[in-house]
Amino acid sequence: MADDMIGYDELMQDALRSVVRAALQEAASPRGLPGKHHFYITFRTHGVGVVIPEHLRARYPDEMTIVLEHQFWDLDVYADRFRVILKFSGQPHPITIPFNAITRFFDPSVKFGLQFEHHQDEARMASGDDAGHPAPRESAPEAPPSAKEMDASVVSLDAFRKK
Repeated sequence: MADDMIGYDELMQDALRSVVRAALQEAASPRGLPGKHHFYITFRTHGVGVVIPEHLRARYPDEMTIVLEHQFWDLDVYADRFRVILKFSGQPHPITIPFNAITRFFDPSVKFGLQFEHHQDEARMASGDDAGHPAPRESAPEAPPSAKEMDASVVSLDAFRKK
């Protein structure tokens, strides 16, 4: 098999991330999320560019799932990341999540989900910061969708690969 000099895997990952970006842009519009749409977004808390409060990093050192449904504020979507204010333990906190740090995206209202591959070069596998604090992780206020729910519509790149 020939070497992939174009990098089709990474191109596909970027294309799928653009779906997440477009959905978030819809949520950030003045009319907000249409209908019953809402999002579960799981991300690597130790991903490069992730900004979350230290108490959340300590509580969730690997991954965190957030829910964007009714109570989120100031959602700003950029080419490479999004920023939103969410309440944790009743307190509002701004968080920033680069699209490269997202591992799963799920909209249970239409059973649509995406799962992203983890590439070592996308994120530094840090075990903590320079001050000795552990790397972050977070969980959703609600339980994340089950594996069975995710399997219903998850788009996996493996289906497009030559074996």
